[in-house]
Amino acid sequence: MLSKIALDKLQHLNSELTTLREENIELKVHLKRAEQERDAALKQRESLGLVKKVGPVGTVKSLRTQPLVQPNEDANPKLAEILSKVAPDKELVVGIANNNVRSMVNIWFSSLKRAGVSNYLLVALDDQIAHFCKSNQVPFYRRDATIAAIQKDTGDNHAISGLKFHLLREFLELGYSVLLSDVDILFFQNPFLHLYRDCDVESMSDGYNNQTAYGYDDVSDDPKMGWARYAHTMRIWVFNSGLFYIRPTIPSIELLDRVTSRLSKEKAWDQAVFNEELFRPSHPGYEGLHASLRVMDYYLFMNSKVMFTIVRKDANFDGFLPVALHVNYHPDKYERMLALINYFVNGKKDALKAFPDGSEWR
Repeated sequence: MLSKIALDKLQHLNSELTTLREENIELKVHLKRAEQERDAALKQRESLGLVKKVGPVGTVKSLRTQPLVQPNEDANPKLAEILSKVAPDKELVVGIANNNVRSMVNIWFSSLKRAGVSNYLLVALDDQIAHFCKSNQVPFYRRDATIAAIQKDTGDNHAISGLKFHLLREFLELGYSVLLSDVDILFFQNPFLHLYRDCDVESMSDGYNNQTAYGYDDVSDDPKMGWARYAHTMRIWVFNSGLFYIRPTIPSIELLDRVTSRLSKEKAWDQAVFNEELFRPSHPGYEGLHASLRVMDYYLFMNSKVMFTIVRKDANFDGFLPVALHVNYHPDKYERMLALINYFVNGKKDALKAFPDGSEWR
């Protein structure tokens, strides 16, 4: 039996070890971000000036990392004050929710805390969820938001999801980068250690393999064309608008404005509009958005199709831990989120057995 003195010393050492681990993660995030910002600044400096001569083959690179906007703290002093405390390094996870999804909000912020993330905030759309955040020491920003009349009968989740593009603009205008996160997402690692920060938008994918997530050559067959029956097309599965990192740049803010404007006039799914504005090229009658894009690693930032149809069945993934997991392919979100915590956090490898790959059509 350990003496009380020995037990106290052990507890103290464990506490110190936990603190050191948390500080080490923060230092790693700071170092990675500083290196990325330095590299981006060098590239931006090199791109400035008069017309340049073309260098040797393989040395010519265009600018992908756009300069940040000048912060305008007068745009929203209340939010600026909150963010100065929550996100001193000018980047944070942001969720948006009302009291209807309180149970998932609880799982969401608990996973962030468990992953060692302190720079996060919930945009609370009603007083009940704001009180819930306050009672659980969760940073929040109380914000009333009006759902556009044309979106009111699209379902509560989709209608609220459509609000985020308008609300995110307030963060970007203040000079903050945001990792936007729906509340049906679990975090298992600190996501800021796994971001590249080299594009305007860095998003998780709805794809489930290299082809669907990163793009592929899809051949269309039209037999009546004879010799020219085969036409090559490029396809990529959509960016998921429930988890993406967006930098405060001019193209990023233009993207948010475009999506917000369309959702105020069209009865459309916000994710579809988000992707249309990101990918559509300029053509007669339309000027495309010139934003730089990056797809996140679909195993690190995982959707639930990948998890339930591939990862849980493959022994090669034993011991694998994703950074984040979005339960976007399944309507029984709460139940699956609890089971995923048991699977990854509590080590209960049979926790997912009761769940089918897909779900019943609703």
